[in-house]
Amino acid sequence: MSFRIQPAAPARPNRCQLFGPGSRPAIFEKMAAGDADVINLDLEDAVAPDDKPQARRNVIEAINDIDWGSKYLSIRINGLDTPFWYRDVVEILEQAGERLDQIMIPKVGCAADVYAVDALVTAVERASGRSKPISFEVIIESAAGITHVEEIAASSPRLQAMSLGAADFAASMGMQTTGIGGTQENYYMLQGGQKYWPDPWHWAQAAIVAACRTHGVLPVDGPFGDFSDDEGFRAQARRSATLGMVGKWAIHPRQVALANEVFTPSAEAVAEAREILAAMEAAKARGEGATVYKGRLVDIASIKQAEVIVRQSEMIAG
Repeated sequence: MSFRIQPAAPARPNRCQLFGPGSRPAIFEKMAAGDADVINLDLEDAVAPDDKPQARRNVIEAINDIDWGSKYLSIRINGLDTPFWYRDVVEILEQAGERLDQIMIPKVGCAADVYAVDALVTAVERASGRSKPISFEVIIESAAGITHVEEIAASSPRLQAMSLGAADFAASMGMQTTGIGGTQENYYMLQGGQKYWPDPWHWAQAAIVAACRTHGVLPVDGPFGDFSDDEGFRAQARRSATLGMVGKWAIHPRQVALANEVFTPSAEAVAEAREILAAMEAAKARGEGATVYKGRLVDIASIKQAEVIVRQSEMIAG
């Protein structure tokens, strides 16, 4: 372990982030009553330009009036390359109450983007007397964003989470695909005449996870566009969880249960993790630094792996 210890990420459930357009207030109550850990009220891509002022008013009213329970409540503002984002920040922070938890910043390409929003948020908080600091989540969805991913992860003490936005990322990279997440038909390998489909998002996800874990930020997988394909969603989510991501977006309510299923450690996984910890405690009592569990070697590194699963289970249960 380096002398400089990695900070811990925020200890809160983030298995599923459910998105809803700010222009559709009729669905807000259902979102609040659902099972997603995080609610993202969207002012960006899901809202047409002419509808953005009304969507902003809808979101302000919803933050103030709806009982969001224990949900982590977030808004996705418009991109910094638009004329809308500063009004998103100012009007919402001045007019919405303290219930809002987070601002999601789209299309972040460098640390300066986060600094710009941070400066504006800080000024509004001080001027309006808000007592609860707003946290940030950023979306990596460009070639610049993935190139500068580590400096972005270290850009602000407000930053709690980072997501991969697959569609805009693919466009920025010039990828020949119209799919949003998942395997892609033409991204395959041949062996013995059989096709095998690797994951085209793997390297970007791994870069995000490494940057986030270095700086104490939650790494989150983004959207899976085909909301009729449950097994495709599960497969993508399981790959993300295996890489170290803590959750995934839901762009349709049916995806919420799928995300919660994948990112909640199973009873079997938790039981095995506890057994590994117990086996290592017994080995330690014998003065041994390693032991054998179900025919495989476990050691101090195994303790750390098992502790991740147990902590995650306990946090969700709590």
